[in-house]
Amino acid sequence: MKQVTIQGEPGCFHEEAARRYFGDEPIEIVPCRTFEAQFERMRHEGSLLGIVAIENTIAGSLLQNHELLRRSESQIIGECKLRISHVLAALPGQQLDELSEVNSHPIALMQCGEFLKAHPQLKAVERDDTAGSAAEIAERRLTGHAAICGRLAAERYGLEILEEGIETNKRNFTRFLLLADRYHANRHTGSARADKASLVFSLPHTQGSLSKVLTILSFYDINLTKIQSMPIIGCEWEYRFYVDVSFADYTRYRQSIDAITPLTKDFKILGEYAAFNE
Repeated sequence: MKQVTIQGEPGCFHEEAARRYFGDEPIEIVPCRTFEAQFERMRHEGSLLGIVAIENTIAGSLLQNHELLRRSESQIIGECKLRISHVLAALPGQQLDELSEVNSHPIALMQCGEFLKAHPQLKAVERDDTAGSAAEIAERRLTGHAAICGRLAAERYGLEILEEGIETNKRNFTRFLLLADRYHANRHTGSARADKASLVFSLPHTQGSLSKVLTILSFYDINLTKIQSMPIIGCEWEYRFYVDVSFADYTRYRQSIDAITPLTKDFKILGEYAAFNE
């Protein structure tokens, strides 16, 4: 059985994404408190897989995870896009008008701002994790408290769902990356044909350096699906670029990589994988 590390408590959206990715295949979830702990555990246990959030349609990119991935020995072997739908959950028998406090991760509280505004009697209190909020209420039998979490967390911890779909924006999606130790990645990639890649590189601080790279990618019919820049600490006005590309012809993709590599510095392919199709 595959072991998959996640950041967060069991029942969180990372676990939901992992189970969606693997479908009916049984997996064992290995929770880690932080993303740093997750990457560290994968470094020490090469057989572990990991699933990591990388961007959200509302909150944007998780810049910390871009850097953790770049510095790691992990390789992207797949992706999953999950719609984030929040529920309000409390101990069984509790009614909405009996509640005085709602607990959740600060981003989840922000994403449910309109619901909270409509229920001013609920004091929003930040916690480290959505599923952890549900677990705390269940374990401590906290009456008068509710958690904003996912349905999986509410069900796992035996809470009753009082309201569902309480997120303000219904087009709230998070993209997750499935990671494996690069020396063991081939055993997990399966037969799916790679049509997407994630790259990272820096560029000389010269005029038109990024434009030249993008022109070459366009020439080889490589579709740029994402570009994220981050400043390089200690190098004023120099940036590192995280780029996702998709392609129909793997040979032309590899030709484009050969063409742009001499123009870049610290070039690294973070993974080649099959794009997620819903």
